[in-house]
Amino acid sequence: MTLTPQWLDELRARTVLSALIGNTTRIQKAGREYKACCPFHNEKTPSFTINDEKGFYHCFGCGAHGDAIRWMTDQRGLPFMDAIKELAAAAGMDVPAPDPRAAKRAEKAQSLHDVTNASQDWFVAQLDGIEGREARAYLSKRGLTDQTRRAFGLGFAPDSRSKLKDALKSFPEEMLVETGMLIKPEEEAGKPARESYDRFRGRLMIPIRDQRGRVIAFGGRILGQGEPKYLNSPETPLFDKGRTLYNLDKAAPAARKSGRIVVVEGYMDVIAIAQAGIAEAVAPLGTALTEAQIERLWSMVETPVLCFDGDSAGQRAALRAAHRALPLLKPGHSLAFATLPTGQDPDDLIRASGVRAFEAVLEGAIPLVELIWRSEEAALPLDTPEQRAGLRQRLDDLCKTIADGEIRYHYSQHLRELFSARFARPARPSGFAPAQRRSGGSVKNGRWMPPPPPPTADAQAIRETGGDLLLLRAVLAGLLRFPTEIMVHREALASLMPGDDRLADFLDALLEASDHEETVETERLLTILGERDLYNMAKGLLRADALHFTFTRDEADKRRAQRDLAEAIAVIVAIPRIDSELAAVTRAMAENLDEAGFARQQSLRQLKADLAARVAELAQPLDE
Repeated sequence: MTLTPQWLDELRARTVLSALIGNTTRIQKAGREYKACCPFHNEKTPSFTINDEKGFYHCFGCGAHGDAIRWMTDQRGLPFMDAIKELAAAAGMDVPAPDPRAAKRAEKAQSLHDVTNASQDWFVAQLDGIEGREARAYLSKRGLTDQTRRAFGLGFAPDSRSKLKDALKSFPEEMLVETGMLIKPEEEAGKPARESYDRFRGRLMIPIRDQRGRVIAFGGRILGQGEPKYLNSPETPLFDKGRTLYNLDKAAPAARKSGRIVVVEGYMDVIAIAQAGIAEAVAPLGTALTEAQIERLWSMVETPVLCFDGDSAGQRAALRAAHRALPLLKPGHSLAFATLPTGQDPDDLIRASGVRAFEAVLEGAIPLVELIWRSEEAALPLDTPEQRAGLRQRLDDLCKTIADGEIRYHYSQHLRELFSARFARPARPSGFAPAQRRSGGSVKNGRWMPPPPPPTADAQAIRETGGDLLLLRAVLAGLLRFPTEIMVHREALASLMPGDDRLADFLDALLEASDHEETVETERLLTILGERDLYNMAKGLLRADALHFTFTRDEADKRRAQRDLAEAIAVIVAIPRIDSELAAVTRAMAENLDEAGFARQQSLRQLKADLAARVAELAQPLDE
């Protein structure tokens, strides 16, 4: 089929874009253009514009942009040629004659769709009949309603080698084999050919549809004991398992409205979640999430939520997906990971605790970078310097797999900050048996830890007020003492917005100095600060005797001070982020008080308290 640029331009010219979009989206006139709430992301204030003269739409919120053809493929989910045919029919245009070979392939595909549709109709009829009694009882036991059963087209394959084959005898046997409905045994030399037989026998049948809603394959769940528990259609001209997501036809429109898509492990998880009211759920088809499936998810939302079981198999699946996503990452696009309670799948959780409990799991999803950190940190012991170096090497190797340079840089910085915070303070000497503990101490990893020294007055002030400025002064003093640390933590430092103007100027001066000079020493920094009338402030910070990371008696003290400085920077960066999220959660609870919101608020408050306690510890002077 030859579609020339001239023909496509004529098709666009004959299509009134506002009328096309207005068929499914509420639009309003705005001067010479039209406006609407963007159908590609969830918004309350219109930022989506339609310009009929120029023939394109554009969203200033999410960046969606295109013409009439792009609308049909992106918003309606149609393949390119189907979009062309529908637009041409509406515009009264004839589509150019197809290439004979392409026409033959299309005709064959259409006839294969006829086979899968006929199979689907037959499976549904069997579920409603006498032989479907056991399957209906199974669905009832799982709490699925008749409405849900019919919405997902569930059916039943009787335990027979030839009932489907006999029912579809109007189709050539070769087509039934090609669609995966029959199995044709391989011929063996010297032996008579064996007859083909039904692939699915004694199973609950779940149709797999493409994005247009056409049945392309099936998944069959065994009702009693036996293996495999689930049996999928083989790959066929209609069905590419690595590129297909179960329930995509229903989930894609729902995801565009909610701005979220949830990936779970299996068919029945999707169906149970949908019955509970969450329509934007999909599942891979018995394999780990593939690169093509990740790209398909990103075409709908920027950060899909992967929700897997809390057992080892579920966590391995999550980690495989994370590793596959790393090379594909692009600005604004990532994955989030939610973990179900151990021993529960989504159906179990919803039936036991309600859909709010499942929503709470989704709201607790962690970003991809956090999953990478947690999994690598827990992978091997970290008791020796060599083992910790191994962790650092593994993190660096994973960062190197990220193709996008900007994202690779930010991942590397973030993981290094987590590493520094984790190993900021050396382990205390061991050798104290539990019976030898003194009051106030604690046991950690089988070792007695002495109680922290009593807080100084300044440290107590940090506990009581949050102490952002006091800790920032200590951090700035540490950076004066160890100027090479400015570049190490530059990204984190640049994100700080001190409430004190003088401290903000001081921090800016340190960052600018590191930008212009590859190596800078304390005396050189003092000279630069003097040029900005900050010399006296710098000398005052270096003289501070309570809140600082500057006292160094020997090389061991120096290393300890640098580790504490790294952790202090991580803490001071985290505090405003926690405050912001806590404020947002509190505002949301004022409008809708629910259990998930309350739990998140309490979690954030505890995290803030823990940070404040750690700040108080860091505020102690180094032993002299």
